Amino acid sequence: MKVYISADIEGVTGVTHWDETDLAKTEYAPFREQMTAEVVAACEGALQAGATEIWVKDAHASARNILAAKLPHEARLIRGWGTTPLMMVQELDESFQAVMMIGYHSRAGAGSSPLAHTMTGSFTHIRLNERLASEFLIHAYAAASLGVPVALVSGDKGLCDEATDLNPHITTVAVKEGIGNSTVNIHPSLAVDRIREGTAQALRGDLARAQIALPDHFVLELGYRDHTKAYTFGFYPGARQVDPLTVRLEADGYFDVLRALMFAM
Repeated sequence: MKVYISADIEGVTGVTHWDETDLAKTEYAPFREQMTAEVVAACEGALQAGATEIWVKDAHASARNILAAKLPHEARLIRGWGTTPLMMVQELDESFQAVMMIGYHSRAGAGSSPLAHTMTGSFTHIRLNERLASEFLIHAYAAASLGVPVALVSGDKGLCDEATDLNPHITTVAVKEGIGNSTVNIHPSLAVDRIREGTAQALRGDLARAQIALPDHFVLELGYRDHTKAYTFGFYPGARQVDPLTVRLEADGYFDVLRALMFAM
């Protein structure tokens, strides 16, 4: 079994303030440790379920967060950004049996995390076919386009609720809940235990049920904070600026959506 793990930090238990996500800040170090521990737990659960090969994408900010020496020997770590349209699932392909998303967070505009955003701070919202999109949705669709199911998602409760709404057969592990500008978090060791157990259970189950149905056609809507960025992206092939802050694009292939998003940021 070959599995893929994409890891972010804003959905890791305890993480509440932007300083705790920033490599340059003094508060960052313990949350880097916890991000690594939650990824290690997912690796351990995958190995318990029979995985023989694990690829891990460090998918937060500089993509230089996970402490590589703490990963099991079966894991390959992707650090830095390849600047490909697959973005947070770089190197994912049809050879994988499952994807796990660890430390993911609520979408831009959601009230369920003080760190809610989608991709960058440039957007007030991203919408796909009238569904407000999180980084989870964008990359779950990427996995679906390659025929790979999303077996497990961990992060804040708002994000986990979104995953369940998309497909109730995706295993979710909520390690925190956002309330206003605060978070209520489970103990770091408990988060690790639940992610390990949830991963093993998910991978031992019927992964076909966790497969996400991909729409036949896509309408991508980008709501920008800065009208100059909207104006510039309005020149992207097939894009149309519909008001000073909003650009829309339609596509039949999801790779075209991912490619547009890469240039939109």
